Amino acid sequence: MTVEGVETRAIPAQRRDDRGLPWIGQLFAYAKDPVAFYRRGWERYGPVAPFHVLGKNSAMLLGPDACGEALLNKDKAFANEPAWAQLVGPFFHGGLMLIDFDEHKAHRRIMQQAFTRERLAAYTRRLHPAIEHGMAGWEEDADFPSYWKLKQLTLDIAADLFMGGARDTGQAEMDRVNKAFIACVQAAAGVVRAEVPFTRWGRAYRGRKVLEEFLRHYLPAKRAEQTDDIFSVLCHIETEDGERFTDDDVVNHMIFLMMAAHDTSTVTTSTILQHLGQHPDWQERCRAEALALGPAPSMAELEGLESIDLVMREALRLRAPVPTLVRYAVKDTTVQGVRIPVGTQVLVGVQFSHLMDEYWTDPTAFDPDRFGPDRREDRSHRYAWEPFGGGVHKCIGLYFAGLEIKAIMHRLLRTHRWTVDPAYVPPMDYHSLPFPKDGLPIALTRR
Repeated sequence: MTVEGVETRAIPAQRRDDRGLPWIGQLFAYAKDPVAFYRRGWERYGPVAPFHVLGKNSAMLLGPDACGEALLNKDKAFANEPAWAQLVGPFFHGGLMLIDFDEHKAHRRIMQQAFTRERLAAYTRRLHPAIEHGMAGWEEDADFPSYWKLKQLTLDIAADLFMGGARDTGQAEMDRVNKAFIACVQAAAGVVRAEVPFTRWGRAYRGRKVLEEFLRHYLPAKRAEQTDDIFSVLCHIETEDGERFTDDDVVNHMIFLMMAAHDTSTVTTSTILQHLGQHPDWQERCRAEALALGPAPSMAELEGLESIDLVMREALRLRAPVPTLVRYAVKDTTVQGVRIPVGTQVLVGVQFSHLMDEYWTDPTAFDPDRFGPDRREDRSHRYAWEPFGGGVHKCIGLYFAGLEIKAIMHRLLRTHRWTVDPAYVPPMDYHSLPFPKDGLPIALTRR
């Protein structure tokens, strides 16, 4: 078949031994090891591979060429909302990731005012006392559960920077909020997609109610007085044309931004801790940079932490916080010469691109210098490294995330040392965002 004179082919037929369990399909195979799952698809089918899950036939896009086509989305054939809605739609609806086309463009134009360099500099000034407060209770421990401690820390930071000190409501309330976020994120792996008690979606529906009640309680005060926390900024920002967010918009965006800010930063920072604990030479190299600055570096100083930046990029490559993006074909299109019919669910295998021999030297090895000026392996292909996505849906908070992670590492390197067994491999849970099931223990000591 040809489309506009170009020869195309159908999505490859799926082999019987790839279809997985009845109705559930390949869901468990993906959750067990996404990279191995994608590699098998790549080797058997190429850049567009069949995928069967929850009774539906879908397609996987593998490799930077195929992923790049979907992310760039030149013909506007792929939409976010119909795809993400089936995973977490009832719990993060209205967030930037779950709106499309003109609506997305309008909301993103407003939200960009919350992430100008001037505002990022103000957020950076608030980061340091929030991090100091959150780390105050970190004691020496031969089995310090770094992932869970970081998750609490990043939630505390979000409470301060996003809410303007809402953590004053008490630790019990923040624990309740944290559990609500966890429930909403883990809904992505739910098999029963309805508000049914004792299921992932049932818990997520309750979690969404907790988050809405929490935010709406503070909304009137945030509307009444403008401060430099993100909640207040979202209540007051407007474009040159006078466009502003409604109350519902603010709540929807806050729930999504707080989730993205603390969950994804936790994944990346814990990955950094693992590899610096296993590579003491890199830990000392990063520590020297941190000690060369004062206790509360400016945004420009954080941006200048070259070794820490290389390590952060490598951590994002080795363990992308969002290893898979999803899209939905709203009209017929083609990817790498393969016809993608309207109505097809599409998985964009971001993590697989990060580990392909074709673009990376010894891709499973920890080697931050691959991002250095003499090598720049990330430039081997425009979409070889895409932890923040691409196109119009590229993460709007990526610069803030980098500043937060660098600020956490700056303080921790100044105050502590840690080691990790070089042979340690964290047992990962991939049912939603990847996290180490054992909490990623490290041997933490004070300097």
